[in-house]
Amino acid sequence: MSRLPREPQIRTQVRARRIGFVVYDGVTLLDVTGPLEVLHQANVVGDAPRYETTLVSADGGQVTAASGLVLGGTRRPEDIAEVDTVIVAGADHLVGGVPGEVLSVTAALADRAGCVASVCSGAFVLAALGFLDGRRATTHWRHAAALARQYPKVDVVPDALHVTDGRYLTSAGISAGIDLTLALVEADHGVETARAVARELVVFMQRPGGQSQFSTAMATPPPRTETLKAITDTVLADPAGDHSLTNLAAAAAMSPRHLTRVFHSEFKTTPSRWVERVRLDRAQQLLLDGHSITTTARLSGLGSDETLRRAFARHLGTTPTEYRRRFRTTA
Repeated sequence: MSRLPREPQIRTQVRARRIGFVVYDGVTLLDVTGPLEVLHQANVVGDAPRYETTLVSADGGQVTAASGLVLGGTRRPEDIAEVDTVIVAGADHLVGGVPGEVLSVTAALADRAGCVASVCSGAFVLAALGFLDGRRATTHWRHAAALARQYPKVDVVPDALHVTDGRYLTSAGISAGIDLTLALVEADHGVETARAVARELVVFMQRPGGQSQFSTAMATPPPRTETLKAITDTVLADPAGDHSLTNLAAAAAMSPRHLTRVFHSEFKTTPSRWVERVRLDRAQQLLLDGHSITTTARLSGLGSDETLRRAFARHLGTTPTEYRRRFRTTA
């Protein structure tokens, strides 16, 4: 008996996602190349291209990165038919004001995209367009206070490596764009693909700790009153001093309750938590300078070894010993 011919196996071809990168003169190079390499490796480890990437600028052609390297072959937004995801790369000058051409390119692409993302100070572009109003977002730890101050409708999360809120994704500084793009790959193609890409790039799937490993309490916005400025200057000058709520309130000629309200209004935290962060910043530097854990606890004002360990665990997600090992040297 002859066999019936086997039905040909039909393979469903999934369309590659189209990713548009907003670039411009002065852009931070790694904000662009880090995510690009993640997407390239996602294509390499797959059995078919998963992403098509395009650099987009106001006039097309070449743009010059802050490092001086020229990025060629960029396209104008009107020359692009479709885009699924927009990624806005950052640059230091965006903090002082976003150029109109960067806003117009981003707005034009975002109108057609299902997902809009930023790397580092690229969040200032999304915020300036009103995309982040009423949403959680992050940026480079050094610019988090400026983002919160310039765009008070944005709920700035200074310690996150990347934040997703609706169709908007924002990442922390520079190399955190790699973390954000790995998250995009995982959402699109699953954890195994993202893990394969991370392994190829020799990076963490999820880094230990957050931006608090690198940020400082001095990144908080400057106090609006001379009284509060005098208090914060005193604490910053001598973190190990007696900075109890009672003493701080007395120095400010306020009740403890009123001082707490003022701190909440200015810094979105309590006096005691702010003092702890200042002391933690001091402890981080003391450890990197070679001090023992016991000496660090005493000189920083955190007191005991156990209090120091608890502060590191609570804010940094690591131990003092591990922090020193990870950040003191590359050896």
